[in-house]
Amino acid sequence: IMAADQEDESLRRYKEALLGAAQAEKIIVDPNDPRKVIVKKLALVVEGRDDMELDLTGDLSQLKKQLFVIKEGVQYKVRIDFIVQREIVHGLKYVQKTSRLGVTVDKMKHMVGSYPPKKEIQFYLTPAEEAPSGTFSRGTYSVSSVFTDDDKHIHLEWDWTFEIKKDWA
Repeated sequence: IMAADQEDESLRRYKEALLGAAQAEKIIVDPNDPRKVIVKKLALVVEGRDDMELDLTGDLSQLKKQLFVIKEGVQYKVRIDFIVQREIVHGLKYVQKTSRLGVTVDKMKHMVGSYPPKKEIQFYLTPAEEAPSGTFSRGTYSVSSVFTDDDKHIHLEWDWTFEIKKDWA
């Protein structure tokens, strides 16, 4: 990547900024993990409350058993923590399909961006969303999430559950 377009000064500086330390060394955080993107956790972020987190490094089949409770009408964001290793990743996307009683009620797709390899955890925070409110919106929802990229590599797929209630309790 660095060798291409050397005559274009602004493009060269952009690539240097994008690649950072990865230009000098091959960054490998976990030599036993061949993936380029290691998704660590998903968090529901609500202002004034502790983040509700899902650990995405263990047995993903157990995630459906954990139940997030969300107060109806509250503003929330989704944060995804991940590590990029080995090489740059282009066009990361987060796609989430939400269903209730087997019917898809929402589908969102967020362009996360391109990321260089780094030893530190990187994250993406979605724009604020408002949880549905009202008697008919209360209940349990199933979510299917996918973290993918422009090259159609699926870095992680997982299912999880949340419940909308009148209050946090």
